[in-house]
Amino acid sequence: MDPNHVSAFAGVLGAAVGGLTSFGTTWIAQEAQFRQQQRETARRQREALFVKFMNEAGRLYADALSHEKDDIADIVQLYAIVAHLRMVSGQAIVGAAERVVHAIVEAYQAPNRALHEIGDLAGSEGMIAFRELGLVFRAELAEFGLPSSTPADHRSAPIPTYGRADRT
Repeated sequence: MDPNHVSAFAGVLGAAVGGLTSFGTTWIAQEAQFRQQQRETARRQREALFVKFMNEAGRLYADALSHEKDDIADIVQLYAIVAHLRMVSGQAIVGAAERVVHAIVEAYQAPNRALHEIGDLAGSEGMIAFRELGLVFRAELAEFGLPSSTPADHRSAPIPTYGRADRT
């Protein structure tokens, strides 16, 4: 074989390998970037859904403490958000959300609370349900890379009593 042909063939092969390497590296980098963007979009959408549920549940729980409710439209709306959570989240989140809804329904069925009784609610089943829900929301968002301390760090934190011990 002619040495000039070998040299030309080696040059063409080197250029092809270099081009393929550049293409492969670019493709892998763009694929990783695309996956990261998908995860970030999914995290933002999940976070927006969690915020929507917490805002609606908080509003209804506050309303339930001081009002009786015969109109169930707001509760049905909350159940619709739970159904959406069920489509995109795991059982831990759905279970915690259902406990919050249950606490809201119980609060509507209970006697109305006066403003001076609100401090007694800090350790109530309803407030604990909200706290647990926040922890499972936080844990799921952490799976998407949300920078924060782990939810386990917050489980041992005492629930404030807001003067409950003074009212024996």
